[in-house]
Amino acid sequence: MDFEKWIELGVKKKASDLHLCSGHYPRLRIDGELQVLEGYSRVDEKEIKMLSQTLLTEPKYLQLAEKGQLDFAFTQNKQRLRGHFFKQQYGISAAFRFIPESCPDFDVLNIPAIVQQLMRQENGLILMTGATGSGKSTTLNAVISAMNQRYARHIIILEDPVEYIHRDGLGLIQQRDLSLHTCSANAALSATLRQDPDIILLSELRDLESIRLALTAAETGHLVLATLHTRTAAQAVDRLIDVFPAEDKSCVRGQLASSLIAVLAQKLVLKEGGGRIPLFEVLVRTPAVSHLIREGKIHQLEDVMHRGSQWGMQTFTQHKEQLQQEGSLAKNA
Repeated sequence: MDFEKWIELGVKKKASDLHLCSGHYPRLRIDGELQVLEGYSRVDEKEIKMLSQTLLTEPKYLQLAEKGQLDFAFTQNKQRLRGHFFKQQYGISAAFRFIPESCPDFDVLNIPAIVQQLMRQENGLILMTGATGSGKSTTLNAVISAMNQRYARHIIILEDPVEYIHRDGLGLIQQRDLSLHTCSANAALSATLRQDPDIILLSELRDLESIRLALTAAETGHLVLATLHTRTAAQAVDRLIDVFPAEDKSCVRGQLASSLIAVLAQKLVLKEGGGRIPLFEVLVRTPAVSHLIREGKIHQLEDVMHRGSQWGMQTFTQHKEQLQQEGSLAKNA
């Protein structure tokens, strides 16, 4: 298996992912499209199994054997990668996500200007949402990196696995791997409240308890940043409320109405000249937004975003039109 060579090719071709599947040719995902690596033979299950034994510690390998899937992160020839082994119909497969050596800056990612203002908030909840592979982690880590360079704050990051390795700045950053450094995400989040953080980054709000803890942290003087898997900002708000039982929804709407700072939804589109560029939808808490959330009128948030440019809000359509006028998007984007 030419694993190191495939990683080199992935870096050279600016791929986002490498896929290895038993009985199939290796593939790279480039600009959102899967491409077969030509000139290489099909990957054998034994080769993938040997690769897993090479990359994983013994406890991790035993965990893969027991649970059938495993997330991890590692560095290969100075290239940071997030790996995922999983069992499937024909044996073991693997997916690897290429992680940039350092977080891209705001200008490169085309992050909306309003985010610069949101970074100065001292408490509340900021959500980053989008489909899998939409660049949420990259954007959120870019925000954290910028905060760390500008402000002397204590930042605790909870993720599984640790992807970006943050460098020293004015602030203090501590990164915890949820599969290595704690028994569960919710236990780690609960413990974080006793670790004197200013900012908490939670890689994903997975269930009712994690959402409840995040809201509590946001209400008790902490700035909480977290991701969700929804396609729009309004869907993110709806998801947070919907996971709670009927008798709790009114209370949760009230918590969100007062503690939610903003929701950024993101997706990637083709840009002029090759590659992809983020497209953002932005919902910012205003008195009108708080009222709609408190009253459960989530379906009206789209219209508020459309008319809320003076507060830094925008819809996907508005941002796309802006980028088209600037000539930043490919014609078929």
